[in-house]
Amino acid sequence: MAGYRADHVGSFLRPPELLDARVAHAEGRIGDAELRAAEDRAILAILDLQRRIGVDVYSDGEYRRGMWITGLPAAVEGFGPGAMLNIRNWRGRPLPYVPGQTGARHAAAVGQNPAAVITGKLTPMRRITGVESAFLGQHAPGPYKITIPSPTWYLRGYIRGTSDRVYPTPADALRDLTDIVHREVEALVEEGVPYVQIDSIRYVFDYTDEERRREWQGLGIDPDRAIDENVAADNAVVAGLGREGVTFGLHMCRGNNRSRWFAEGGYDRIAEKVFGHLDYDRFLLEYDSERAGGFQPLRHVPRGKTVVLGLISTKVARLESPEDLLRRIDEAAKYVPLARLALGPQCGFASVAAGNEISWDDQRRKLELLVETARKVWGG
Repeated sequence: MAGYRADHVGSFLRPPELLDARVAHAEGRIGDAELRAAEDRAILAILDLQRRIGVDVYSDGEYRRGMWITGLPAAVEGFGPGAMLNIRNWRGRPLPYVPGQTGARHAAAVGQNPAAVITGKLTPMRRITGVESAFLGQHAPGPYKITIPSPTWYLRGYIRGTSDRVYPTPADALRDLTDIVHREVEALVEEGVPYVQIDSIRYVFDYTDEERRREWQGLGIDPDRAIDENVAADNAVVAGLGREGVTFGLHMCRGNNRSRWFAEGGYDRIAEKVFGHLDYDRFLLEYDSERAGGFQPLRHVPRGKTVVLGLISTKVARLESPEDLLRRIDEAAKYVPLARLALGPQCGFASVAAGNEISWDDQRRKLELLVETARKVWGG
């Protein structure tokens, strides 16, 4: 397992040229080849930025996606339009559009809301991340990661009265979803992808927030049983796969869309069950605000597993104090040895194409701080 100390979650701000190209494609003014060329150019540029800053692992910024979850619904037959299950609106302060920060305003919604309601038998039509992995394998200057949403997220697209005509229960749909993601990860491992990251945010998005837990219970869903089902599904994604030469990471956060947050609550309620039983090498954890609680739950992280402390916020422009970062790393090391810690942002810089409410310069400075701090702590 590689020791990536300056890690990141994967998504980066899209350049205005790419946002404009995506709008033009949606409006039929350019074709697939022209959009692919615009994506390629933008990915080469963001790879070069990462190289110059010195990150330990590279990403394509999720530049071929409208948002972090769009890859699977676009590659799998059986999804249709409709409102996914969402029992509470986004929380946090409203964020007005700021001209010039993340491209043209009309680009914000392009590809942001995929047709992700389960309306038919879920059947893969093509690879989910094959284009992404092939391009990174050819052009990344060093080790690179591919990010894939957990199959559990798409259960939000299980709508009674629609989905149950095909899958009698959510568990039936989850079996097919898990098999689809497993086969995609298996293909990535066979290609030699060095780092595969599963974005499985429901652990803290849905099951640590007390108010949200009560809402799920009101719908007849037992959050604690749901945690067990999530762990089983995420483990099935990597079950039986060769682990030599590949790092499996799992990321969880409390929402990141356009600098907004969705849930709050520390890891205490889930730590023993989730950290103790998930069969992943690295946990990429949100720790950039008091909403995430303290480091004490990290005592449940088993030996041999790494915790990537998400101490740097991608939601705000303010640059964290290097002294504060070093202090918090020392605090976390009381529960997980320093040799099994790494540093990263709490989430990506652009969970949706429009990106968070920060500038390109803010993003660059955050990445530079990440690398500089990691080198101070672990060398390299």
